[in-house]
Order: sequence, then C-alpha cells, then structure tokens
Amino acid sequence: MSENAQIESVLRKKMDNGNKALVVYITGGLGDDWIQTMHSVIDAGADVVEIGIPFSDPVMDGPIIQMANESSMKSGSTPVSILSDLRGENPAAPLAAMTYYNLAYRMGHERFASGLSSAGISGCILPDLPLEELDAWSDSALKSKIETILLAAPTTPDARLAEICERSYGFVYAVGLLGVTGVRSELADSAIKIASRLKKVTSKPVLVGVGIGNPEQAVKASEVSDGVIVGSAVVQEMLDGSSPEKVGELVSTFRNALDKNC
Repeated sequence: MSENAQIESVLRKKMDNGNKALVVYITGGLGDDWIQTMHSVIDAGADVVEIGIPFSDPVMDGPIIQMANESSMKSGSTPVSILSDLRGENPAAPLAAMTYYNLAYRMGHERFASGLSSAGISGCILPDLPLEELDAWSDSALKSKIETILLAAPTTPDARLAEICERSYGFVYAVGLLGVTGVRSELADSAIKIASRLKKVTSKPVLVGVGIGNPEQAVKASEVSDGVIVGSAVVQEMLDGSSPEKVGELVSTFRNALDKNC
C-alpha cells in the first residue's frame, strides 16, 4: 500500500461497494511478535489497524487493555520505540494510533504528528482531548496529513454530534456504551442508538466500538453503522500468548460474519 494511505478513502471505498468495515485494535509493543500480529490481522481482513500506544493512565480502557498496556511498558516499550518498530513496515492497510493526549502534549504537537506520519500512521485517536481544546493538535495533525478521529458518546447532545462529525477525519468513532472498553455478553442498546443518530447527521463513515466482543455483536452493530472496531477480544488473544496466525484466525471470524451479512 502507498505510504500513509488515508483511512477515510479506504473506508469510503468499502461503503461504496456495499460492505462493512472492520477496524482492529492491537497494543503496540505487546510481545516480541506484535508487528507480525499487525500484518496477520490485516491479512485476515482488517481494513484499518489501530495501534495502541501504551499510557500509564488509560481512562477509556478496561482491564484487558490496561493489562496489555502494563505488560508492554514493563517489557521496555515506549511511544518512540513503537513508532520506530513501525517504520519501514509498509502494511497493506492504513494505521491509526490510539493513545492519550498527555503523550502528544509532552512530545509537542508537531513532533508527535510528524513522528506518527514518518512511522506510516495515517490517523490518531486521542479520546481524552475535548472538542473545545482540539485546535492546536488538529492544526499540527493536518500539516502532517494525520486524520484526527473523534469519539461520540451515547450521551452526546445532537448539536454537539454534528460538530464532532464535522471535525472528525477518517471516521467517526461511535462509542457503543458508557464505560470502559471490554468484551460484553450482549451488545448494548446504546450502540445501536448512537450509530443511528450519527448516521442522520453525517455522510462520513460511522464505526461502532467499545463492547463489540464477538462476531454476532459485530453484525448487529453494523446493521445501523458502516462497520465496527474490535479491540479487547483481540488483545486478550495477544495477552494469552497466541501466535500472530491465531490472532488472525480470530479476526477472520469477524471478517467472515460481516461479509456474510452484507
């Protein structure tokens, strides 16, 4: 794939073909073979891969991803080492970094954005950066051609939803439920509601994340959205020490279910 393939164009092509998008989250630096896992999940059908850059206080993340963060950091990984590992990999799908604003702030907006770009990353998700404080980061991101992906929570008022959609690039991240990331036994009704509300106010890709734990939930969420984001279920496989191929097999079950129901 050409360098820094833009996320929105890839997802729009998927939508135009009548298919549903699959974004897969993995934790950067988790295990010696995490780069191979990234390639494996792409081979298994991920349209975009979110690379989690571990942070010491991940307020959005539940116990599985928190554990993965801790394991990654204990092994010596840092934001700089993770970006360094990605340089020159040229993955066959676009990448988005998912981390917290403190890292971008401490590194400096321009340095962080250019660091993402030079590592072949096309997008960035900073879930704790409020809309009102977006400008400084967003300006630096645009200069480095980094798509800033914004989140919309189930409790977000309609007027604010429209503003989030207007300022989000790549896709709009529909947060499926109030609370932290993690696998749930059932898809929350709030996931359907927030995706439906977003689709009424934007033509940009709308993807549901948080609480998508199995292929059945992915299919249900995609009935009202343009696709799903799967994280904790995949990261649990990585924590369990599964091979990149085994993680890819799990991703294939989501890909096949989404394709079957298009």
